[in-house]
Amino acid sequence: MGEEMKVQNQIGTKEYTSGGFIGKYQKLIRDVVIPYQYSVLCDKAEDTEKSHAIQNFINTGRALRSEDAQDGFYGMVFQDSDFAKWMEAVAYSLSLFPDRELEKTADELIDIIADAQDEDGYLNTYYTIKDKEKRWTNLLEGHELYCSGHMMEAACAYYDATGKDKLLTVMLKNAEHIYDHFIVKGNPGCPGHPEVELALLKMYRATGNRHCLELAEHFINTRGCDPDFFKKEAENRGWCVWNAHPTDTDYMQATRPVREQTDAVGHAVRAVYLYTAMADLASLSGDKELFAACERLWESITQRRMYITGGIGSTVHGEAFSTDYDLPGDTAYAETCASIGLMFFASRMLENEVDGKYADVMERAFYNTVLAGMQLDGKRFFYVNPLEVVPGISGVSPTHRHDLPVRPRWYACACCPPNVARLISSFGKYAYGENKDTAFCHLFAAGTVAFENGIKFTCRTEYPYDFHITYEVEKGGRLAIRIPEYSKTWQLTVNKVPCSPAPDKGYVSVTAQDGDVIELTLDGTPYFVYASSRVPELTGKTALCRGPLVYCFEGADNEGDVLSLSVKDHVPPTVGGYDENLLGGSVALNVAACRTDASQGLYTSVKPGQTECRAVAVPYYTWGNRGENQMRVWMEEARQS
Repeated sequence: MGEEMKVQNQIGTKEYTSGGFIGKYQKLIRDVVIPYQYSVLCDKAEDTEKSHAIQNFINTGRALRSEDAQDGFYGMVFQDSDFAKWMEAVAYSLSLFPDRELEKTADELIDIIADAQDEDGYLNTYYTIKDKEKRWTNLLEGHELYCSGHMMEAACAYYDATGKDKLLTVMLKNAEHIYDHFIVKGNPGCPGHPEVELALLKMYRATGNRHCLELAEHFINTRGCDPDFFKKEAENRGWCVWNAHPTDTDYMQATRPVREQTDAVGHAVRAVYLYTAMADLASLSGDKELFAACERLWESITQRRMYITGGIGSTVHGEAFSTDYDLPGDTAYAETCASIGLMFFASRMLENEVDGKYADVMERAFYNTVLAGMQLDGKRFFYVNPLEVVPGISGVSPTHRHDLPVRPRWYACACCPPNVARLISSFGKYAYGENKDTAFCHLFAAGTVAFENGIKFTCRTEYPYDFHITYEVEKGGRLAIRIPEYSKTWQLTVNKVPCSPAPDKGYVSVTAQDGDVIELTLDGTPYFVYASSRVPELTGKTALCRGPLVYCFEGADNEGDVLSLSVKDHVPPTVGGYDENLLGGSVALNVAACRTDASQGLYTSVKPGQTECRAVAVPYYTWGNRGENQMRVWMEEARQS
């Protein structure tokens, strides 16, 4: 689309209201998830893992005043980040649904956070309460920068939502403390867990403080320049948090400088948080070499190391990428946070280049892995998102213990639940973007959007179950609307008059006048997908999709047994009507299939018989909401008779 189409991927701050499918989820976050997670953070939720995150901040304030810190610190070294992400979700929710009581609660919590900040700007409950003398000596495991980054993001979001800058002021002081330590005093190193880089860039955009930009550049440019840094740090300090391996530089994405990296490696969440910051910095600075590295890493992920569901990180060992085409479904890790990070990365790539391939992946990750990470009632969460589950093996066998058949209420390491809350509440920031004269419709989200460039419209749609999208334009201008890669046919009209502009990298452009009505109809025909023959797990298998939704087969719909099913991919599936009583409101697909006789012993020389049948598939994000049962995404292809 050229330089003139470069986009700042943010919605305008004047107005955004939500509706439709996304609006339903955002109301769930407001009404259920935020209150429930608050009760967990306060240790008031019944039958859940203890958090203590808010009490940690209260205790930190007491410790700084030389008072009794009561029960001290509890939780992971990064426990602060759970609270920070919840605060960020609150901010986004307030921007959608003003709520005086919730805002009052948030203001009171910000007072507690401010009270926990040391005079020099340092802010971290673990080290202030437990190991004050060990500050900044364990960048590998300490997560000080990671926790600061998440609270910076919360500060930016809360300032944007309410105009209140107390938390932003706290985090600017924290950023100046970090700047003094790493830039002024010249202490070496970069975060073991990337995150603060992307947060500092948000701080720079929110405040114009160039120290934030300089710090982000420093951490990005420093990474990998000394691959032995973490090893030397570990040798010098003589203590550890959980005995992380300082020589596993791939795990920290620190084997080589970022501009020389070619393959997505190591801990998947760390990787995509880093790549997000790299792409964001490339957009701000025009650094073509940095963006070229981002393009290589994007291709590595999406063309060789990503599940069909938008899940990334195929191994439990290090919660990490493994090697090209190693994508086992039954032992997949595919952490919810990793797919959220992949969405971050995609949105920042769109800042550099408006190309539908980025929004296609962003959509795939959201409607499948991200939504699957939360139970339909908003009170249980998956950390890991497998593509195949067999009760009795999944969650039980040593090789499958991480792949749980049902969602827990909470975790000791609870990064994913508040991450889902903040992502869903901020969905508009991924759905829409703008530059000086264009509004970009990357994803299809019902609601009214007012952009800073003056364009304003209302989008009406029941996507992803209905494939008709209407834009009612109040203030006209240029609209660039994405045509998803899956939609091989589509129709576009302006005031009921057909028009067919040629797509440019997946987007069609329409110049709309005040009062115009633009209607887009996409192809909602179910389709089968086949994997590359390089993926050893998937030879002879197929997966079923409709629009952005990947479908799966659950035992609850298929006589309790999906392992014996094979599907007839040469027979078009039947689309059921929208059923508001099915899994929170969804559409099932009815598929021609065969069921293999499973009555024989463990092995037999007699070929098992097959019986023709019908199988039912439901959207992957809805699985695991009806108790333990079998689930599969990739199905055997039935023999054609």
